[in-house]
Amino acid sequence: MDYKKYIAGKIKVDGVSEEEIYSSIALPPNSQMGDYALPCFKFAKVLRKSPVVIAAELAAQISPDEVLSEITAVNGYLNFKINKVGLTREVLAEIESKGERYGSSDMGRGRTICIDYSSVNIAKPFHIGHLSTTVLGSALYKIFNFLGYKAVGINHLGDYGTQFGKLISAYKHWGNREEVQRGGIHAINDLYVRFNNEADEEMEREAREYFRLIESGDKEANDLFEWFKELTLEYVKKIYDRLDVHFDSYAGERFYTDKMAPVIEELKEDGLLKESNGAQIVDLEPYGMPPCLILRSDGASLYATRDIAAAIYRKKTYDFYKCLYVVAYQQNLHFRQFFKVLELMGKEWAKDLVHVAYGMVSLEDGAMSTRKGKVVWLEDVISKCVEKAYAVVNEKNPNLENKDEIAEKVGIGAVIFGALYNNKIKDITFSYDKVLSFEGETSVYVQYTCARAASVLEKGGAFKAGLADGTEISDEEFEVVKALASFPDTVIDAAEKYEPSYIARFAVDLAQKFNKFYFDCKILTAGEGVRDFRLSLTKATLRTLENALGLLGIGVPDKM
Repeated sequence: MDYKKYIAGKIKVDGVSEEEIYSSIALPPNSQMGDYALPCFKFAKVLRKSPVVIAAELAAQISPDEVLSEITAVNGYLNFKINKVGLTREVLAEIESKGERYGSSDMGRGRTICIDYSSVNIAKPFHIGHLSTTVLGSALYKIFNFLGYKAVGINHLGDYGTQFGKLISAYKHWGNREEVQRGGIHAINDLYVRFNNEADEEMEREAREYFRLIESGDKEANDLFEWFKELTLEYVKKIYDRLDVHFDSYAGERFYTDKMAPVIEELKEDGLLKESNGAQIVDLEPYGMPPCLILRSDGASLYATRDIAAAIYRKKTYDFYKCLYVVAYQQNLHFRQFFKVLELMGKEWAKDLVHVAYGMVSLEDGAMSTRKGKVVWLEDVISKCVEKAYAVVNEKNPNLENKDEIAEKVGIGAVIFGALYNNKIKDITFSYDKVLSFEGETSVYVQYTCARAASVLEKGGAFKAGLADGTEISDEEFEVVKALASFPDTVIDAAEKYEPSYIARFAVDLAQKFNKFYFDCKILTAGEGVRDFRLSLTKATLRTLENALGLLGIGVPDKM
């Protein structure tokens, strides 16, 4: 049940909508005051009364029922206490029946969400800067599918541009097929770096010619390009598998080569295309933006051209409800520009395009930092985190079986959680020691809580699920129940605000509340009815934490 919605439906304030009341209901800082609170200060101007008087009058209008056990007015706040027994039974029963689907819904049934994320560049290894777009997009993909939408994960590959002519030129001069095949993506990248360091004017001319050959369909040039692409995808898919990241489409920039001409023609027909210093632009000055460059003076297309073509193709192909672009905030202007161009073209669905912007990731560890142009590879960050996780787990529990498998889940979980825990727009400084701590706001803390709950259940054996009549519910137990009850709404909020950090923070909060319950309340040695209830609460917590971490792409070890 959405208790905020239930409460909002009980409150009538002249001139204030139920939606406004709903959005104003919050959790009080002290649970002794109530489970939910409505501050009445914003109603004072509308009703021409003091918040204290408004709260008292509203409290007199609402009677306790099977859901609300107590309604009080305190210093301009309307406080509500939920019926402990009713909520507890409802939550435990729902988690027991839905299991791994607890928190899911069918609210998105019949709607498609396209999510453009990761967008790796062909012939270039993954670097640390790709972490946020990859795990943020992957979490949104999982969240929307969990809510009944049909999510379409799109990896808009960077597979178009003069750099591929440079790469072929470098390969022709210095490459060896066996060495490149063996060295894979890093061998390709070394050739590209060497070209940029050593190429003379003749090689630059040669590179432009190779790119022209790719575009004109030359077999040798395209065979080499496809080989580079194959080696790249082979490399990135190994990383995607470790991060539990999936895609439904790898249609990149090159895919839209033959789809740009109709866009340019439509822009001309609409009278939107103008010439500026030999280039073709759409003037966006009336909308407070620089012009959107569509064609360079040499006739070459640009990112905006291809993104407009891609958006039109996606709408025709998927008829999306929303199309999300998970790209760093540095590209804010680019997305505002091409969204506006589509709007000017009369595409009503342009309003359904969303730029999900995020901050940058950097490393605290000086040994792994970027210097002299050397990029920090994501695979190195993952491997180092797993290696450190192994050391931490081994120190905590040297006799633990399957330590390699557990270290993989712990290390990779730490990488993902470290990128998702904070609000997505914040820049992140990644610290190995911080993300691998068993204390504080980390995935390791949550995973360890799961292992603790699993251990309790294993020792507890069989029990009767639920809450027996007459069993009293302590404050520590009810705090866990309320947290469990909030999970479905948390998932919806995370989807609506494109903010997986809500789920990450929920997981930490639930883990903290469970651990307080674990330390303050006897579980295995409690009386029979109480023992069954506390084991039920433990099982519900474990399932909910597994569901929450799963939506972020994080696995849960049985033991730690």
